[in-house]
Amino acid sequence: MHRFPQDDERTTMVEHQIVSRGIKNPRILSVMQEIPRHFFIPPPYDRAAYDDSPLPIGNGQTISQPYIVALMTELLDPGPDDNILEIGAGSGYQAAILGMLAKSVTTIERIPAVADLARANLAHLDIGNVNLIIADGTLGYAAGAPYNGILITAATPQIPDPLIDQLADGGRLVAPVGGRDVQELTRICRKGTRFFKSHHGGVRFVPLIGKHGWEGENS
Repeated sequence: MHRFPQDDERTTMVEHQIVSRGIKNPRILSVMQEIPRHFFIPPPYDRAAYDDSPLPIGNGQTISQPYIVALMTELLDPGPDDNILEIGAGSGYQAAILGMLAKSVTTIERIPAVADLARANLAHLDIGNVNLIIADGTLGYAAGAPYNGILITAATPQIPDPLIDQLADGGRLVAPVGGRDVQELTRICRKGTRFFKSHHGGVRFVPLIGKHGWEGENS
């Protein structure tokens, strides 16, 4: 039973941009075929919602290309009983996907206007298990910890220590780590007091602004 009407553009996006590049998790593929991505992109860019590219959503922020969303979600591997933290809500598209895959999601956005957009989009689709907070995402959200998965959707020079502290035993953290211009998609898996790191290719994200990220206005 699908919550949203099926759409040929979404089917094509999943088959040609995501499956063809090696994404295999059936739960992720199903959710990405179901969620109407164009709802999360303001005009006039919504006309390109299913193109293979990132798009602007206002206030200097972007929505990632569909494949990168799928790849980061597969690396995070959210389960139906998981508690997930997202850093950087953007327009709410990634949070919507996580909300349909996990038990509970906390997403943090530092820009109030962007947070308002995400909140409206999530409410429009009646996704009720996502808690949106306006704050410095580099500090995480200790009140909701520990998290089975933490997803950072902006470029960070290093993994913020508070997020490491809030990661549950057995948890996964996925983030673009590196400079302001180019980063390496990185996954950290926690096993007790040990952390195992793997790298998954070069990416480009807007910078993560905050106390444990990059400096910037409003940081």
